[in-house]
Amino acid sequence: MQRKAVRRGSRILPGIAVFTALAAGALGLTGCTGGSSGGGTSDAKAGGNPAAPAQPGKYRSLPAPCKAGVDSKKLKAMLPAGDSLTAEQRDQMYAGVADASYDGDRHVGCRWTAQSPEETRLLSVGFERVVSYDRTTASDDDKAKQVYVRLLTDARLPFPGPATSPTPTPTPSAPAAPTPTPSAPAAATPGGTPPAGAPSPGGSPSAPVELGSRVLDGLGSDAFIEDKLSPAGATAAQARTVRIVFRTSNVIVKVEYSVQPSLPGTVPSSAETQDRARQLAQALVERLTE
Repeated sequence: MQRKAVRRGSRILPGIAVFTALAAGALGLTGCTGGSSGGGTSDAKAGGNPAAPAQPGKYRSLPAPCKAGVDSKKLKAMLPAGDSLTAEQRDQMYAGVADASYDGDRHVGCRWTAQSPEETRLLSVGFERVVSYDRTTASDDDKAKQVYVRLLTDARLPFPGPATSPTPTPTPSAPAAPTPTPSAPAAATPGGTPPAGAPSPGGSPSAPVELGSRVLDGLGSDAFIEDKLSPAGATAAQARTVRIVFRTSNVIVKVEYSVQPSLPGTVPSSAETQDRARQLAQALVERLTE
């Protein structure tokens, strides 16, 4: 009886060992799978979701440069045609000449020239659509802003910042002047001119309007203007060139207007030249925002 029980025990033990080994293997497999999954979850949490790229700029294309906001009325004011031109020659002059471009969606431009015995006038308009090649780090608008700042720096104009009022410096008080002896008022000069030292009837004269190179407000997102006058010469007349650069979203526009008289000693008006260039620039802004 005892020998038979031993035989049964020797037969049962191997089966129990096999079962135990299989169970341990299953538990080990389950543990590996759980560990791998837990590691993947931890890595995902540590890395986080990648930042979504910025949306493309507002403008995906550019307008026809010779017709974008440059209507015939503005062109005739900026580029008066000579009387010697025929109707066909005038139409050809106002049609403009488009700049050569290998990518019409990125760079386009147009030029006009008007010549007369009195003067020569040149006008050019250029459009640049800025694209960021990595919108995970900078959007198209951000890239266009960088291009504008570089142009502003090249023009040697300060980048606009918060206005700060300078602290007034106190001045020492002057000693009291002796009381003057009353005297008869000075007589007015012939013609009604008040005597010297008397205030003018109209008050203090108004300060002259600043028309030099400067940053502009109210023209697109950012804008500046350059006003340059060529040096005077004995035989050459002075040419005035006004250049306006403005940005609206991811498009940068350049307007350049030049007036060169034929006779020496004649200086083109800064106010008139700038005013016409600004009117054209404003029309281009309205054309882009349509």
